[in-house]
Amino acid sequence: MSTPLKKNKTSRKKFIKNSSMAVAASLLISSCKEEQSNSGPNIISNKKFKWKMVTTWPPNFPILGECCNLFSQWVSEMSAGRLEIKVFGGGELVPPLEAFDAVSNGAVEMGHGASYYWAGLSPAFQFFATVPFGMNGQQFNAWIGNGGGYKMYKELYSKYNTVPFLGGNTGVQMGGWFNKEVNTIDDFKGLKMRMPGLGGKVLEKVGATAVLVPGSELYTSLERGVIDATEWIGPYHDYIMGFHKIAKYYYSPGWHEPGTGLEFFANKRSYENLPSDLQSIIKVAASKVNQWVFHAFETKNGEYLTKLKEENVDFRLFSEDILKNLKEKTNEVLAEVTSADPYSKKVYDAYQKFQAQVNSWADYSERVYYRSF
Repeated sequence: MSTPLKKNKTSRKKFIKNSSMAVAASLLISSCKEEQSNSGPNIISNKKFKWKMVTTWPPNFPILGECCNLFSQWVSEMSAGRLEIKVFGGGELVPPLEAFDAVSNGAVEMGHGASYYWAGLSPAFQFFATVPFGMNGQQFNAWIGNGGGYKMYKELYSKYNTVPFLGGNTGVQMGGWFNKEVNTIDDFKGLKMRMPGLGGKVLEKVGATAVLVPGSELYTSLERGVIDATEWIGPYHDYIMGFHKIAKYYYSPGWHEPGTGLEFFANKRSYENLPSDLQSIIKVAASKVNQWVFHAFETKNGEYLTKLKEENVDFRLFSEDILKNLKEKTNEVLAEVTSADPYSKKVYDAYQKFQAQVNSWADYSERVYYRSF
């Protein structure tokens, strides 16, 4: 029989030993958890998902179609094959301009295009693509990404069972291809020109007819006289589309599209049914595409401008008087659109406020810089 003192010593040793073992076990578990968290993404589910993406672009079309293929590739790589997205060009699964409807009603899970194509559903869609005489690409990206634009963007798309993500930007576009000179604002009268969005409404104000034609049909439409003039994007795409072979004059600047945002849009229900890590992967891949597209346009347009000059294309500038008239008509169109639709007014008020702010900064930065040489 032990004495009380010996008993207390034994109890203390046992307690210390047990406590030490517990701490060691705790440290081991903590270390394992930390090792697991540092070994890669937290896989919430091993379930695999197979999606379809429809686009408004011809299959594998340079930059526009390519970026969709890259998106699919990057999503697959980042998800270790848990989310596979098969890309269909315009017309392969649904007509190009029906891509949004197909995603909205759940026929497919995802799409890629430009939001002004959906203006028939709500005029507010147009403000998430471009505004004539509006913000350039980097300013638009700043508004959506950091200036409060995404909240309204997401709110609008939610009404149509979709979730939007920025998916590229063309930068400032060219003014278009014409088979007759445009020396005064009156030269637009009677002209049938391909131009979507708000820019098309401005054209109609000066007596032209705006026609919405998918990119895949532009060359034949211009060649056969279905349209008299067309705008598309810039030197790279205009060269590979061959417009310089069937149109005489190439005008700038692209007053109607100073920085057009492209987009991915997912079916809301399908997106919300994904594990949270796959949702994040879609966001990250879209963000990477947004940057890649902007860089690709800047690179290729510079390269193909030289090629067009070698083809002896007749480059022209819209006169200051023409641009002044188009700006006045733009203000009229915007006033009409926003007075008729409260949500458009809400969006454009925010757009204008942000544009004024970044333009004020540009007065001290970019404008000064460009005037210096």
